[in-house]
This record gives sequence, structure tokens and C-alpha cells, in this order.
Amino acid sequence: MKSIRAGVIGVGYLGRFHAQKYAALAGVELVGVADSNLETATRVAGECGCTPFTDYRLLLSQVEAVSVAVPTTLHHQVASDCLAAGVDVLLEKPMTVTLAEADDLLARAEVGGRILQVGHLERFNPAVQAMGPFLTTPVFIESNRITTFKNRGVDVDVVLDLMIHDIDIILNIVDSPIETIHTVGAPVATTTTDIANARIIFANGATANVTVSRISRTNMRQMRIFQPGSYINVDFGNRKIMTIQLSKELRENGMPKQVVELRTFADGDALLSEVTSFVEHVRQRSRPAVSGAEGRRALEIALQVMAQIKEHQSLPLFKKFLHPDKG
Repeated sequence: MKSIRAGVIGVGYLGRFHAQKYAALAGVELVGVADSNLETATRVAGECGCTPFTDYRLLLSQVEAVSVAVPTTLHHQVASDCLAAGVDVLLEKPMTVTLAEADDLLARAEVGGRILQVGHLERFNPAVQAMGPFLTTPVFIESNRITTFKNRGVDVDVVLDLMIHDIDIILNIVDSPIETIHTVGAPVATTTTDIANARIIFANGATANVTVSRISRTNMRQMRIFQPGSYINVDFGNRKIMTIQLSKELRENGMPKQVVELRTFADGDALLSEVTSFVEHVRQRSRPAVSGAEGRRALEIALQVMAQIKEHQSLPLFKKFLHPDKG
């Protein structure tokens, strides 16, 4: 098995975990980690037995593949430098800030023959992967992703921070173009949107109602998928999936009897699966499970949602605290 020389750029909260996964993988040599904060880079390098860098460009000549987990606003610049150096990239979500930046990365990867995978981690959640065989014709999807406030990821609003996970999954399971999107959202704890809802209606009639918040007192990450004769509930946080199949046999009240199955994946490690998958695509030179094109697709819809919310926030209710100088 060919050994892959890997690195991680940006080893704050999430990047540190990427480094740990590479360091634990057979057939992978974690060469180094890079972070603009020397103390952070040194600490994580010490934990993982590799070399620290403060300038990621010095790392690129020594590796074949990297995870990029820097702030979203830096994704395009850092990933561009990696691709230009002939390095394959696992780029954390959201892929970029703009579609133009995403298109530029896709073009660079195509011309250079590089692997570009986008880090939509929930695709590798074992509960999400387990629902595939039960999907038939989703007609209504209800998704709730609410979390307690954390002082990270607030460089982007909640749509790019959280909702894009669910947008990516929904686009992957509904095989139809989007017809219309209706949104609302508001800032509460930051200057960007902290709570939002999007109702996405597809051309085939399927509808998805997606709610996200990063200012809750509790955490909940669930998606319910309704389809003719069955229902699927995915609990992302607890890695559980419940399926309900309606039988032809009726109860006394006329409701079909239900066949309920519950599966739990207590030992699942989505990030390890994601990094392992990326390494294998690098080794085999194959299309990633979540390609750059799919990352771009999710970003496009997320940006549409954000644009609608911004328009909604131009109404008088929001002017008092979003634009006090214009009130």
C-alpha cells in the first residue's frame, strides 16, 4: 500500500482533530501541521509527532495531501496555493465565501488533475449512510439543527455555519431541481444571522423545511424524511436512525400497522471516515465521495438562502438594530 504524506493547515478546534486522524491512520505519514499561531502549531505537532509550521507554504513541498481548516474567508487563497503546488485538498465546509471562488478552485483542480473534496462531515455520519437503502421517494423533509452558542465559526452566519450541512444532505437525496425557496432569519447574539428557516420546494413536488439556530440552550440535530409508506428519522448527534414502514395490515382505527426498527452506531467516527475516504481517493486517484462540484452546489443554495434573508432584514423591524445610523 502506497504511503501518503499528509499535512493539516489550520489546527485550531477542528483542524487539530484532522491531524489526530491522519496520525492514527495506517499508510499515512503526517508530515506537519501549519497554523499562523506558533503556540497552536507547536502544541498540535507535539501531540501528533510531526513538524510545526507557521507558514503553510513551506509545508506544501513536503506533502501530497492536506486538510484545510482555516477560517472560511481564507479557504480560497489557501486551497489555491495547495492546488498550484500539486497537492490534493480536503477543504472544510463551506467550500468558499463566493461562487466565483468555488468555480476558480474547481477549474484549478480540473486543470491540475488534483483531488478536491469538501468537508461536509455529516455525509460520513454512520446514521446518514445507513438511511440510503430506506430512501424511496422523499416528499417532505423536516430538519432541525440547533446548538448552544460557541464563540467559533461566527465569521460566517448560521446558514454557512450549520444549515449548509442539511442543504447538502437534502440535495443528495432529492433528485430534482429546486423550484422555489422561502426564508426568514435574524441576528440575535452576533452581527450576522444566528437563527434561520428555509422552505425549499423542488420541481418534482418534494418540500424541505430546514431550521437552524446557534443560540439555543440545548443541542438537537435531527432530520425526518416522509415518503409514501414509510418514515425515516435520523438523529445526527446520537448517531441513530429509526425507520417506520407501514404495513398493509390495519389497526382498529384504520391506521396501517407500523414496523419500527431502531439502529444505533455508538462507535461511529464520521471524521475518521471522512479523512480515510479522502486518503483512499488520493491513493486511487478517484472522484471523492463529496466532490468539489457537490460542495459548490450546496454553497450556491446556501448563498441564495442568505440573499433572501438579507432582503428580509431590510424591513423596518430590523433597521432599528442592524442599521441604527439609518433608523
